[in-house]
Amino acid sequence: MEFTVSRETLLPALGKVIGVVERRQTMPILSNLHLVANDDRVMLTATDLEVEVKTSFPVELKQSGEVTIPAKKIVDICRSLGEGTEIHFQMSDERCTVKAERSRFTLGLLPASEFPLMDTVQDGFQLSITESVFKRLLDKTAFAMAQQDVRYYLNGLLLEFRESTLTAVATDGHRLAKFQSSVDIGIGELRQIIVPSKTISELRRQLNYNDDVITMSLGEKSIHIVMGNLTMTSKLVDGRYPEYERVIPHTLSRQASLKKDELKRALSRTAILSNEKYRGVRLTFDQGMLRLLAQNPSQEEAEEEIELDYQDDSISIGFNVSYLTDVLGVIDGKEVYIQFQDANSSSVWHGKDADDESYVVMPMRI
Repeated sequence: MEFTVSRETLLPALGKVIGVVERRQTMPILSNLHLVANDDRVMLTATDLEVEVKTSFPVELKQSGEVTIPAKKIVDICRSLGEGTEIHFQMSDERCTVKAERSRFTLGLLPASEFPLMDTVQDGFQLSITESVFKRLLDKTAFAMAQQDVRYYLNGLLLEFRESTLTAVATDGHRLAKFQSSVDIGIGELRQIIVPSKTISELRRQLNYNDDVITMSLGEKSIHIVMGNLTMTSKLVDGRYPEYERVIPHTLSRQASLKKDELKRALSRTAILSNEKYRGVRLTFDQGMLRLLAQNPSQEEAEEEIELDYQDDSISIGFNVSYLTDVLGVIDGKEVYIQFQDANSSSVWHGKDADDESYVVMPMRI
């Protein structure tokens, strides 16, 4: 294989796939990128056996072929070169020679036949959705996913497909995020899949807020997504997601509203003196006033007061300040609405007139 490509063409392509490559691999081949060169283009593939990302880029091709090259090393080489540099690749005898101006690098190769390419989704159904709608779904909910939980089905994000609605749900057992969008799914029956957290992270990194259309193909055990000249194939989490609607309280007698940015700033200041391990803050709701209190084992404390719209009896509820900050970070608009029952029950947070979102936060004892 032999080709020449500009740094400005190669570097963005490498950036699209390098996020999948793990630094520590049990299989050496997974530290490599798979390259296939023909028809004046190179197809570039990376995988960790759970998710696979492919993209292609134009080259001046002299000889077609198929190889694998060390991912991190080629990215570092490309980044170190100056703008406008032409890079020449020549692969032979299990070695890759990279020449760029006066620089020359020789890299070891691994057989392309050992690279574990994933199968394309054959069954299931397809749907199309704009990048902005899909990215908004993920950005609104991904923060609530569990990380390395023994309940493996929580280490991912639920996508629920109905006839005209696409819903995303994430929970780690202490908080839950739900957001839905109107999408013409085109199926009559309910369909649920759990997408692994790493795949969600990669999707959020690749997607943009634009009106470009992406295509999803859903199989029984995998999902295949096409975004322009980038394709992503991911295994699905094999498990049954909790019945999330039972977790969301629907009859809450108390409600309050206040300015979102004021609350964010107050939480940020109060959290400075919170317990570093538990990150607890106590919110006391009084008519017209919200009081925030944080304490730590050193007997230090921080207090804040901000105005709010609340017309019920006084009540104090403990929360993890990080959970509240995450929720406030995804709610749109200038006001946040809070619904709750008592100090021991879950509360629901959302933006003004935001019927498409629900953020459930469990209380904590402080």
